[in-house]
Amino acid sequence: MALSLADLLSVPALSLKNLGSVRTPLIAPIDWVAVTELENPQAFLSGGELVLTTGARQGTADAQRSFVRQIRRAGAVGIGFGIGFEHETVPVALIAEANRWGVPVVEVPYSTPFIAIGKLVADARSADHYSKLERLLREHQVLARALLTGGGLPALLRKLAAMVASELVISQYGGEVFSTAPGTTPEEDNWHAVALSTGKRDASTLWLKRPFHDDGIVDYARGLISIELNNLIQRRHTARQIAGQVLSDVIRGTLESADAAARLENVQVNPAAKNFVLLVDAGGEKFATLSTMTLPCELESAVAAVVRSDESNELLVIVPASHRDPAVLGRALSHQMHDVGINAPVGIGGAYSQANGLRWSYFEAREAATRGLAVNVPERLSLTSLLLASEDVPMADMAAEAIGPLAAFDATHSAELMDTLDTYLRLNGSVAAVAEALTLHRNTVRYRLTQIAELTGYDPAVTPDRVQLWLALAVRRLTPPA
Repeated sequence: MALSLADLLSVPALSLKNLGSVRTPLIAPIDWVAVTELENPQAFLSGGELVLTTGARQGTADAQRSFVRQIRRAGAVGIGFGIGFEHETVPVALIAEANRWGVPVVEVPYSTPFIAIGKLVADARSADHYSKLERLLREHQVLARALLTGGGLPALLRKLAAMVASELVISQYGGEVFSTAPGTTPEEDNWHAVALSTGKRDASTLWLKRPFHDDGIVDYARGLISIELNNLIQRRHTARQIAGQVLSDVIRGTLESADAAARLENVQVNPAAKNFVLLVDAGGEKFATLSTMTLPCELESAVAAVVRSDESNELLVIVPASHRDPAVLGRALSHQMHDVGINAPVGIGGAYSQANGLRWSYFEAREAATRGLAVNVPERLSLTSLLLASEDVPMADMAAEAIGPLAAFDATHSAELMDTLDTYLRLNGSVAAVAEALTLHRNTVRYRLTQIAELTGYDPAVTPDRVQLWLALAVRRLTPPA
């Protein structure tokens, strides 16, 4: 522990005498001892020093008073005045000025060398520094042990909170990851933010509630937390890929019921219970974030999976029906994605049991997501989803047979027949509305409808054929990649 003037006065061998006012405190820690004979040493002091002098250049009362004022402005803890050199006693003017400004003054006898005082202060500072290093090393070991012995980030955070005497929160993309006070929202006025390096700027932050004590342990903990968060991101991504492989096979209907149930159980999905699907389709760079982002705390027990192909990049969250209201969970997921910078819609499927029920829920969620709202709940059981989920109805093949010729003709001639058909069906078969929507002449629309009928064999003006074409387009939008 650093020495104070009171500590030095209690050392008999130094024979120091306090000449300052009894009202002047002597408990400030001494950072260093500075010996000077300059008239104005202020520029060479940084604060916290005990200034030792013999007053060689303080021959007048004005010089003595000026010296005290310079010492005070520099933030020194006091003056040690050596007698028996230039002055037989400590000058009265210096003592009076020091008392006026509350600067402690001690008399240093001729028999006490300044180096003896300096050595005591230096030894105390060295011992204090060594003690802090030992304590810091012990704290390093405690944090590392908490992390590596299975406790993970929660154990590390609890240990760190005790060391800094404060509540702690780790947030990622604006959402809480771990906290010693769950449900607490850190505010910048009352919390100190420490950025964590996870390879994604501003993604992760360690929050410490003010006031807190930090002797260097936070920097060390920051490194450990960053490493563990990166490890969690990698483990999360791997687990979602594995779950995605299972769900892809379940969705395509390539597994027998028993095999599907066993594989779902391996990824922690209970096929006997009713489950529903939350679906998000985000393309490009956003998918990399989507596949590794933390889920909101309401979905911690859910199973997340990623399914990627040339046509879609989907995050699927499989949630037990008994968990919570699907719309509430969908909004929580949407809010979390908004914090990450992803604005894709969330589609929600119905709650069903068994692997085939999970397929129904998936197609319902995928169809719901096409409605474009931030959160899209299933309005009713979809005929398209049921047909797609049926293992006995080859809907994808039927759709390819029906509108495949249109897709091929468009690719060759840029005829936009698919877009015309989709718009025609969406606008309830109104040629005038289609012409206005696509900025075409009505005769052009009629000509394209004739081409569609010739290429597909289905006339969009005939109700049964129109239903067939509508189903084919819906299946093309919703069918997962083979």
